[in-house]
This record gives sequence, C-alpha cells and structure tokens, in this order.
Amino acid sequence: MALLTLEGVSKAFAGVQAVRDVSFVVPAGGILGVMGPNGSGKTTLFNLIAGALRPDRGRIRLRERDVTGLAPHRMCAHGVARTFQHVRLFPGLSVRDNVLVGLYHGRRWGRRWGRRWGRSRAEPDPERAVAQLLAVVGLSAKAHLRAARLSLLDRRWLELARALATGPDLLLLDEFMAGLTPAETAAAMTVIRRVHAEGTTLMLVEHIVWALLDLSDRIVVLSAGEKIAEGPPGVIATDPAVVDAYLGVGERGGGAGGGGEAERAGPAGGLARGA
Repeated sequence: MALLTLEGVSKAFAGVQAVRDVSFVVPAGGILGVMGPNGSGKTTLFNLIAGALRPDRGRIRLRERDVTGLAPHRMCAHGVARTFQHVRLFPGLSVRDNVLVGLYHGRRWGRRWGRRWGRSRAEPDPERAVAQLLAVVGLSAKAHLRAARLSLLDRRWLELARALATGPDLLLLDEFMAGLTPAETAAAMTVIRRVHAEGTTLMLVEHIVWALLDLSDRIVVLSAGEKIAEGPPGVIATDPAVVDAYLGVGERGGGAGGGGEAERAGPAGGLARGA
C-alpha cells in the first residue's frame, strides 16, 4: 500500500531547475533512501513533501489524498514529520520543553503513543510520553538542560525526539548522521531501526552512503534535479550510471584531494562499503 506518491513533481528557483519531473512511491512501512551529489535536489524534495515549498508542477499524495502545497503544520497534522540538515531547535527551551512542543503540535498523539510505545492508556500523560521519548534517544539525564547547551549529536537526538513526538506515519530524516563519528553513526542507525520497527515509514537523505544503503529497502537517486535511478540498494550500489553521477569527479579526478564524496561513500568500483 502506498503511503506517499509523487507524480511528476518539479520546482525551479529563478530559472534553475532544482527538481524536475520526479515520480516515485513510498510504501507504508518501508524505508526509502534518497541519494545524489550535492545540489542534486534532495533537500528541495524533502521541503516539497513536508510543505515548506509548493511544487511548480506535479502532485503529492498521502494515502491517496492530494496534499500538494499544504503548509507544514497541516502536513504534520496528516502525519508527516521531519528533521533538518542543519538542526532547528528552540535553543532557549529545555530538552523536555522542546519535546513537549512536538507532542502538543502533533495529531492523535494519545492513541498513537498507546499503540507504538507500549502504553495501554488511550490518553498517556504528557510527562510520561516525553520521558519515554527521551529514553529512546538517550537524553533522559539532560531533560532540564537548555537545548543550546547540547552537543551536535545530542541536538540531533533531540530533534528526532521532537519529530517523533508528533506521532508521524512518515518521518523524513535529512542528513541525520552528518558530522557524526563512526561510533555515533552506528548508534544513530540502531535508533533509526528501532523507530522503523515501531511502525514509522522513513525517508532518508544521507551522504554516508554505506549507511543509507544498509538502512534502506529501496533507493531513489537524483542528479541535477532529475531521478536517474531507482531500485534496491544492491543494484543501486553497482549501477555504473549512479556511480558516475555520484562519484564521477572524485573517482576520475585522481590525485590528492580527489573527492570527499568518494571518501564518505566507499572504495572505487561501487558505493557500498566493502564492495
């Protein structure tokens, strides 16, 4: 069953085509990865889905309902939440209060919390719901710290907790693992898998390509705003057109300083770590 459907979605800025005629389906319960080089339109695509931007052409459907151009708060009410490439929190609020904002902004949170996080009561106590979420992301001991005092990793955890507090059916994670160490990346992947196991459909944009391939059921590849490939991770990882679009400069340029994308993605000849 399709949870999200994009049909010929396009968006341009001052004549520059950021997204061009992109179509795909996100099945309910799946994990769709979106990959491509810098400037390929990945974050613009997320902004279109989340309602921050309105497409110039095309339709966006959520459970067959046309939600094209709905504002972000209305998309949240329909069950779409997101994190951002550059973390956006309420820095003057405590960790606890940031999550409470998400809890009260979301929809149907009482029933959804009872179903997804082991609560039997139809209307869980907000404080207990926040405590459960902070435990999921490892921030229980920092509940009363101001968000501005958190490390990068903890700010990412908090943004994830706030998004989950809205009770999303679809969660968009935009470079959630950017800037993390390998150990932190592994921890993030564990939490992402738990979130998915609790019933949340995920879309991931990530430059740590081996992690994206490992987490995703299916991959959509963008280049210059266009979808150039779609398929299972094993196929995408060795697709010559994808490797060329994503790593072409770094792979062929050679020499010292050749391509940070290649270093993050994996060895020559493929995108998967250890390929």
